[in-house]
Amino acid sequence: MQDSEVIIERRGTAGIIRLNRPRALNSLTLAMIRTITEALDGFARDAEVATVVATGEGERGFCAGGDIRALHESARAGDGLAGTFWREEFRLNHMIAVYPKPYVALMDGITMGGGVGLSSHGRHRIVTERTRLAMPETGIGYVPDVGATWLLPKAPGEAGTWLGLTGLDIGAGDAIYARLADFQIASSRLGEVIESLSGLPRGSSSGDVDSVLQVYAEPPGESRLRQNATMIDRAFRFDSVEEILAALDVEDGEFATETRRVLLARSPTSLKLALQLLRAGRRSGSLAECLGRELGACLQMLDNPDFFEGIRAAVIDKDRNPKWSPASVEAVKAETIAKFLKPAEPPLFL
Repeated sequence: MQDSEVIIERRGTAGIIRLNRPRALNSLTLAMIRTITEALDGFARDAEVATVVATGEGERGFCAGGDIRALHESARAGDGLAGTFWREEFRLNHMIAVYPKPYVALMDGITMGGGVGLSSHGRHRIVTERTRLAMPETGIGYVPDVGATWLLPKAPGEAGTWLGLTGLDIGAGDAIYARLADFQIASSRLGEVIESLSGLPRGSSSGDVDSVLQVYAEPPGESRLRQNATMIDRAFRFDSVEEILAALDVEDGEFATETRRVLLARSPTSLKLALQLLRAGRRSGSLAECLGRELGACLQMLDNPDFFEGIRAAVIDKDRNPKWSPASVEAVKAETIAKFLKPAEPPLFL
């Protein structure tokens, strides 16, 4: 059904999941999460399906994340939909990470927040010259979720800390460098990639899929993260936002200056909480552990004024001028951060 928010189809031996809200940059709704989960479950049990491919309709993006306007409205209404959305989304992220068949994500165009959760946990992650990937949550008074606190600490050095705190978008070369993607393929060839994957025999392995993808792969583009790795590692090695800002203040160069300027515009509460979650993720033993911790923080966000103010400024009034409370990292109290670290009830995974 071409008017469905998610189009599910079979093409040869490939199961195709097509996000179909192009005017909304394929932002995820609860209904879409449930459709994708059901489709993955069906493809896993279908012996005729060798691979699963996730892609987004339209030329602008794979998936811009969750529908934050709907989450904002749910939080205002107190109807519980936001909590249900996060629980089912995070379980889907985990399902993708442990999926029994090769899962290929085509991260063409904007891939942010929940879009990263649908792609970077997969076994085969494709970026293109149009990819703009980000975890932009600190800019809306929120925190990196969808298992980002498991993924980002696995980036080289402190690149993941830079990504999680600044929320800035990166291109294909940076995504591969940060271990959030595997291959760069021209957007004009993605149709050929799907056709080739649809011709794989039943029971094909991840190695077989990689062999197909390597035929189309091209050298990754430049990576600003790699070029600035020494400075990033030096400034972001600290476990407090205050120390990171102080370190950036004595760094030379436009990249460091811009990074500090961006951090000062983010929600101070989000920055402090995000750093704690990223450091906890570095010490964690599983994605499930990180997702459970993130859910606890997300549920507490429903009482966080910065969450409402950030979404207001970004998508409701669109004035891009949030008034954070408190307005500085020095004013954020330790007990405020501690309340976000309470375990979710009931737990995400029993």
